[in-house]
Amino acid sequence: MATKTVAPGNLFIVAAPSGAGKSSLIRALLARHNDGSMQVSVSSTTRAPRPGEQDGVHYHFLSVDAFQKRIAEGEFYEWAKVFDNYYGTSRSVIEDTLQRGIDVFLDIDWQGAQQVREAYPEVRSIFIVPPSLTALEQRLRSRGQDSDEVIAKRMAKAQSEMSHYHEFDYLLVNGDFDQTLHEFEHIVMAHRHRMPLQQVRYADTLKDLLGSSAAFPYNS
Repeated sequence: MATKTVAPGNLFIVAAPSGAGKSSLIRALLARHNDGSMQVSVSSTTRAPRPGEQDGVHYHFLSVDAFQKRIAEGEFYEWAKVFDNYYGTSRSVIEDTLQRGIDVFLDIDWQGAQQVREAYPEVRSIFIVPPSLTALEQRLRSRGQDSDEVIAKRMAKAQSEMSHYHEFDYLLVNGDFDQTLHEFEHIVMAHRHRMPLQQVRYADTLKDLLGSSAAFPYNS
């Protein structure tokens, strides 16, 4: 029987314009792999908790002073101030989770993705787009939440965001949800089975199979 040890998890950025189906795809993938081997990063914020939100589950809620102190200490892979509130991705939380062998998804925009790449070059990034502008507008209108003016602004913002698709490692066009989910899962699982990580997981097995001739040239 193969002997496994814990290999570090993988960090993934998943970005998309509103209405492309990013959150639904992440939720569906986590439902397929509900063994604790992957999770969505919990961001830090200075905004007040909304009814039903729990600290450490929905967000890590911090005071403005505490957040600014962590910025000065380089604690965030990426952060931004949106209106009057700060939002950020904790470096220590992510690194601790990865060291436990858990894959982490960062649900952030292209600007946050640029910051994360500088801090963590090993990150892999996935950009998701709708099959057409018509489909995107239909999805936004089907929510029944926004006026024509707001939808027009969302569409303009979406086009601006999608112009950065080429900065990412992978591109998924979400026309058929099940097919896109399959492609999303394939990317994650293929990356999980890269040689350096498999060498760590199966080090004892490889030594048993190869004996003194076992070679481990990779660093995970």
